Amino acid sequence: MTASGTLRVELRTVNHRYLNLNCRLPSSLSKYEADIREWLRSSFARGHVNCTARWEVDGTTGAGQTYRLDDEKVANYLALFSDLSKRFGVAGTPDLALLARYNDIIVRNEDDEGLPEVHADELRVIVQAAGAQVVRMREEEGKRLDVDLRERISAIEAALGEVGSKAPSRLEAERARLTEAVQQLLGSASLDEERVAQEIALLAERWDVNEELVRFRSHNELFLNFLDADSAEPVGKRLSFLVQEMHREANTIGSKANDAAIAHLVVAIKDELERLREQVENIE
Repeated sequence: MTASGTLRVELRTVNHRYLNLNCRLPSSLSKYEADIREWLRSSFARGHVNCTARWEVDGTTGAGQTYRLDDEKVANYLALFSDLSKRFGVAGTPDLALLARYNDIIVRNEDDEGLPEVHADELRVIVQAAGAQVVRMREEEGKRLDVDLRERISAIEAALGEVGSKAPSRLEAERARLTEAVQQLLGSASLDEERVAQEIALLAERWDVNEELVRFRSHNELFLNFLDADSAEPVGKRLSFLVQEMHREANTIGSKANDAAIAHLVVAIKDELERLREQVENIE
């Protein structure tokens, strides 16, 4: 309530990596649009934020009807249909179902002449109260997101552990395969074990994923540290950057996999990372 009447301010937010503020105001409040944007910046660091303000007059929102018919367009459509029927001999008359297909005949009633004025301080209190309420709701949502994000990091850690345990067996299998292949080519000739060892060493260097696993785990640890941080500073963008780095490590591990089981684990990790990416956009 204000000294001039009841003003309803509605905020709608959706996730976005940056802050995008949009205002829809009656003309009597349009002069405060820049102020409203500044007031909302104190509550939001990122996301699409749509602010709609309406006066409630006699228990209804706005000045009379919210929508109205564009009489001129309706008359033009009816005249066109009548001309069509006469000129081309088309039977029938237009009905409501036909006219309803033309959504431009129903327009928003922008006539808010005579609506009351409001002092800037009164408007600021209302807008900031709406922002605070949205923040409280988002904090409750944040608690649920926190649980979900930690579960996904835990799943990724488990998958990385499996990758680490399976990686050495690739070299053992490849050594056996290479030894067998060379022995078949040599026949009764002796096998040069040193040469085979050199080839395995080269493969070990190309297939080594230990560095990627170490970096990936450090990203996971930092991600959890950001979640644990007791700070009012927004961390959403940092989490987004971390998820991008995790994707790079997953791609590198996948390119070095040369093993079906590890490749499947990388796919599972990427699936969790995609869900993380979607969720962190909801975090400031």
